Amino acid sequence: MTLPQHASAAPDSEAPDTFPTLPRGNLICDPQEIFDSAAALAEIDGLFSDPASGAPARSEIVRVLAARRKTGMARIALAFGEKPFNAREMTRSYSWLTDCLVGIAFHVATGHLHPLPNPTEGERLTLLAVGGYGRGEMAPESDVDLLFLTPYKITAWAESVIESMLYILWDLRLKVGHSSRTIKDCLRLGREDFTIRTALLEHRYLQGDAALARRLDDRLQSDLFAGTEREFVEAKLSEREARHLKQGQRYMVEPNVKEGKGGLRDLQSLFWIAKYVYHVSDVSDLLDHDVLRRDELKSFVAAEEFLWAVRGHMHLIAGRPSEQLSFDVQVEVAERLGYSDKGGRRAVEHFMQDYFRHATNVGDLTRILLTKLEDDHTKGAPLLERIFRRRRRVKSQYKVINNRLAIVDDTEFLSDKVNLLRIFEEALRTGLLIHPDAMRLIRANLHLIDDDMRADKEAQRIFLGLLLKHGNPERALRRMNELNVLAAFIPDFEPIVAMMQFNMYHSYTVDEHTIQVIANLEQIENEELRNELPLSSDILKSGINRRALIVAMLLHDIGKGRDIDHSVLGAQIARRVAPNLGLPKAECETVEWLVRYHLLMSDMAQKRDIADPRTVRDFAKAVQTVDRLNLLTVLTVCDIRGVGPDTWNNWKAVLLRALYRQTRLVLENGLEAITRENRGAEAKKLLRQELADWTPKDIKRETARHYEPYWQGLHITAHKVFAQLLREIADDEIRIDLHPDEDRDATRACFAMADHPGIFSRMCGALALVGANIVDARTFTSKDGYATAAFWIQDADGHPYEASRLKRLEQMIHKTLKGEVVASEAIRSRDVIKKRERAFRVPTTITFDNDGSEIYTIIEVDTRDRPGLLHDLTRTLANNNVYIASAVIATFGEQVVDSFYVKDMFGLKFHSAAKQRTLEKKLREAIEKGVERASA
Repeated sequence: MTLPQHASAAPDSEAPDTFPTLPRGNLICDPQEIFDSAAALAEIDGLFSDPASGAPARSEIVRVLAARRKTGMARIALAFGEKPFNAREMTRSYSWLTDCLVGIAFHVATGHLHPLPNPTEGERLTLLAVGGYGRGEMAPESDVDLLFLTPYKITAWAESVIESMLYILWDLRLKVGHSSRTIKDCLRLGREDFTIRTALLEHRYLQGDAALARRLDDRLQSDLFAGTEREFVEAKLSEREARHLKQGQRYMVEPNVKEGKGGLRDLQSLFWIAKYVYHVSDVSDLLDHDVLRRDELKSFVAAEEFLWAVRGHMHLIAGRPSEQLSFDVQVEVAERLGYSDKGGRRAVEHFMQDYFRHATNVGDLTRILLTKLEDDHTKGAPLLERIFRRRRRVKSQYKVINNRLAIVDDTEFLSDKVNLLRIFEEALRTGLLIHPDAMRLIRANLHLIDDDMRADKEAQRIFLGLLLKHGNPERALRRMNELNVLAAFIPDFEPIVAMMQFNMYHSYTVDEHTIQVIANLEQIENEELRNELPLSSDILKSGINRRALIVAMLLHDIGKGRDIDHSVLGAQIARRVAPNLGLPKAECETVEWLVRYHLLMSDMAQKRDIADPRTVRDFAKAVQTVDRLNLLTVLTVCDIRGVGPDTWNNWKAVLLRALYRQTRLVLENGLEAITRENRGAEAKKLLRQELADWTPKDIKRETARHYEPYWQGLHITAHKVFAQLLREIADDEIRIDLHPDEDRDATRACFAMADHPGIFSRMCGALALVGANIVDARTFTSKDGYATAAFWIQDADGHPYEASRLKRLEQMIHKTLKGEVVASEAIRSRDVIKKRERAFRVPTTITFDNDGSEIYTIIEVDTRDRPGLLHDLTRTLANNNVYIASAVIATFGEQVVDSFYVKDMFGLKFHSAAKQRTLEKKLREAIEKGVERASA
């Protein structure tokens, strides 16, 4: 973590106030190629060689140094490109270049601009590097943190030196952070501020009075660091906790490489703590203090090299300090590091899987160090442990050390390989964390988890018990996953550990998503989500096969990352794994079915019109039984909620509940329970009740003016709104009703106007123009020639529009529909794909389904989402004389699936293959032109 000893402390003898000898070892290329310090000094001194001409302008000095800095930066970047994983050499090289520039600036300021041949005791000045620069760890765009140290109050001479030096460095476009302090100031501020104390911990002598630097070393150790180890550790851990809370977990798919969990700051914090407590100068010294073992040191160094390499390439790509590993940057970094597409996965996915594995290792190392500190009484026990400290009775082969479950005899423990699972059972039973020494033992003996152990009935019983019996399966799975026990016991799980899915929809790695899904099940079972998930709560309360459900949850995404459909491959894997977990044949078949069709309910609810009876009938035929329906419903809900923190919403809840309710009705009462006729009669009856103040003549006119699909496609609330909008409407009138639909987390937009070709597309354009995201749409034509359309829309943040915005929204929509604004032209200025989203590959798939609906052809367009897409698609269909009855929009991050229920101009389905090919070609052309426009 630090430079060689001779470069990280003040020298033993007084150093002359001239350009110093800087560290040259372990650089990424020849130091002379980076910066020829002798030649640079000669050139700078040459500018001052003619006393008659006076001191050169600062711009001349900067011109010389800027040219050499540019050359040095380019040389380091080139060498780093050739050796992209040589991160330590890269960071030292940028530090070496910075040392050269800072050293010459100091030389110019003290030797030429403000020479002082005989300084007094108070006019001594020492220049120190602090922070990351002090460690000798710099990325291409890192800040340069300097400390100007004086013995007493700063003098006018020192002020002049500092000012001149800083102006030179600023003109070189270095991002300089500086402070001017006495030793007394350093001690006082270090006591008050742990950030300053940390920076002082890693100061490095650069130039000036060496004796003053040594005195600072001595005073920091004796008057600031000694005896304050515990408070420093607690402060660093509090900072770490706050940082993680702000940046998100290490499993988030766009991590912060510097500040995120498992990132560089965590590694640096580990070293700061170790240096403060154990007085080590390099992480390898922790071997001598029995803090880390050799394999753990290897993990530390590997993680450090990897993370620094990633950060270095990020800075070079951005040309500025950049710490967030966004999607577009991930692709470029993966390419720079030499990753390639293979095994059905993109290079960026292989790169990010390595990233998350290193981040996980950083978490393991953190846990090991913190437990060591607890053993040494340098760190307090966790707060909850201190509050609820009590004696826990553990089984004879275990003992409790600092409230952690430890092993009494390693040899005896390993004599029965099933103990590698039993310890997790004991930890759940007692509520204790597992001691890192026990974790080390487990990790070192994973080879004992072999086929014989997997077939052991006791091992199978314990594993299922961890998921089913102790009320905290998430904790057990996370512990086993972090120690690779889960992948050892179920080898098919190993490929999805730390696997990133390169899209904007999934917020977690596949293994973390799996654990989140099971955590959701636990919350529902504990009645924690009853208000939010009443249906799932009732299903679980009524009694289902929990064992089959939780095993299906564990295996539902196990087939991801291969060339084959992950549901199909997952079912094949489940067919092998479920029996090995001790499940009887009937449950194995249920698990296999659930894994194979775990996306079916989500797809039906989000991609199909569930108001169409055929949708429900087809789904009911696939599900077959109420028991399967119950299991699949809970799995679907937990799966969607496990995708990310904001994925689940009331819109999805309403769709799934409606599909469940209608499917259960069919399963219990037969297919005829949801015919169009029955639905239509019931809808008209409800409308008559709602319009009780209307005359019988007006009610009859309203109920007679609509075709059957209208009655079964909308809720009674929409029927009532349309009745009001259509009442005495003029042919040239456009009537709009905007109303928040809180149950669906959307705003319902109802339109009524005279029908004409392309009207649906114009409405889509009007809504797109005001920035509305359409999540669902229904359009109908009345028998007397009026178009009635209902859209459910959300704002840019995925929420219903606030009531205060609805009036202005309505006015803007009116203008567009009246032709005052040409939607297609106005949308083009807003139809832009953001830079971070351009790295995604979303192939376009267009299918024609004539079986999914009794009276419509379903055209499903699966493609990349963008603001003007729906308008482009609907306009293309309208231009080709396609009547759109309804559109169902399902968005999955950067991917969207738009399903259109359509007829041709004669009211018939599109059976002709030639017509289908023509339409597909037109739709693809519209998509390609739109993407080209949006990416320009």
